Amino acid sequence: MQKEINTEKYLEYILDQTKKILAIDSPSGFTKKAADYVMNEYAALGYTPVQTVKGGVFCEIGGNTINNDALMMEAHIDTLGAMVCEINSNGYLKLSPIGGMNANNAEAENCRIYTREGKIYTGTFQLCDASVHVNGKFDEISRSYDTMEVVLDENVKTEDDTRALGIMPGDIVCFDPRTTITESGYIKSRFLDDKLSVGILLGFAKYVKEENMKLPRKVYHHITVYEEVGHGGAASIPVDVAEVLSVDMGCVGVGLSCTEHQVSICAKDSCGPYNYEVVSNLITAAKRQRLDFSVDVYPHYGSDADVALNAGYDVKHGLIGSGVYASHGYERSHKDGVLNTFLLLMEYLK
Repeated sequence: MQKEINTEKYLEYILDQTKKILAIDSPSGFTKKAADYVMNEYAALGYTPVQTVKGGVFCEIGGNTINNDALMMEAHIDTLGAMVCEINSNGYLKLSPIGGMNANNAEAENCRIYTREGKIYTGTFQLCDASVHVNGKFDEISRSYDTMEVVLDENVKTEDDTRALGIMPGDIVCFDPRTTITESGYIKSRFLDDKLSVGILLGFAKYVKEENMKLPRKVYHHITVYEEVGHGGAASIPVDVAEVLSVDMGCVGVGLSCTEHQVSICAKDSCGPYNYEVVSNLITAAKRQRLDFSVDVYPHYGSDADVALNAGYDVKHGLIGSGVYASHGYERSHKDGVLNTFLLLMEYLK
């Protein structure tokens, strides 16, 4: 008789880990603290993770390689963010985005500025001259990184005042994730893309270890740190890997069937179709387990699995993820989507 799995226990663990990881600022290029946390969590689960030269986390989960058929699951811990590119004459900060952080989505968001000396300052990303009662063209101005600035929570009036604090171009700016989980099960936060999936992979690793799961082939996890700028999955794939499965966010929006309650299986994104066999096997596994899932074509998307192929790796590739609404903004998913994604990984690796 097959052992009954307490999936609620793993779901609680996934959500707890997701909240903890979301609380660690980690835009691309500034991921060490988040990676160290994930390294320690894999070790606490009984694994032996290693850190890649680029700063990602690599961990062998279990199973044996037969005919070089290993599977690598990937999720990314780097997020969107910004960098100080100029100090304005009023002492406030002009930013350059890291990844696809849209200025419209970031308006009036609280942020943290990390200096090279280790100091942390706070501020708010605002339209220049942000008072409606003063700026008669407030509604007409297009929001962009040229028309917006970080208003520092410090008494600065000039560029020299700000430089005296130790702030300089090149400093990292991190936006507040504002994470909350509602009683109805909705998960709301910036950067669910892709820290929610990092939590899911940790949950899968916990499940394999605690249930003494005998995997049918070797499985690796790779938590990448440069996905948002395009080269996260371009390295660190062992020679025995035949398949790369990116566990990222599932798209929710007009023209797509996925909801936040489902696991999304991507058949094609803007880079091209995913491996037909992999997509078909994922669909078969979802049907076999009677999961709530969708199959969609993402119009504006690229994943670590795409990058692996572009880097020249001879592997099959696939992409799944919990449905996420308002991607690259204040995102929302649901516990149901998380559970369906976790259950699909379980079924796919039976």
